[in-house]
Amino acid sequence: MEIIVLKNKANKLTFELEGVGHTFCNALKNELREDSNVSIATYNISHPLQAKPKFFLETSKGKPVDALQKAIKGLKKKNSEFVKEFNSMK
Repeated sequence: MEIIVLKNKANKLTFELEGVGHTFCNALKNELREDSNVSIATYNISHPLQAKPKFFLETSKGKPVDALQKAIKGLKKKNSEFVKEFNSMK
């Protein structure tokens, strides 16, 4: 996966994600929306076969990059918990 930053301003971040689709984007969007400092977290895929998802992130407080890093840590934690639970079923 590659992150391509298109705009990085004080409280707005726009970036493209290469190599992912709706599944990852929805998980990231939902994790970002759990942050009370995030006012907008959404994405758009203009064409499912050719386009890279374009993410729009805006914060009311703090830097968008910090909110993104926090969301990534949250997703990693949830993934680890899921893997642990899954492995315990064996």
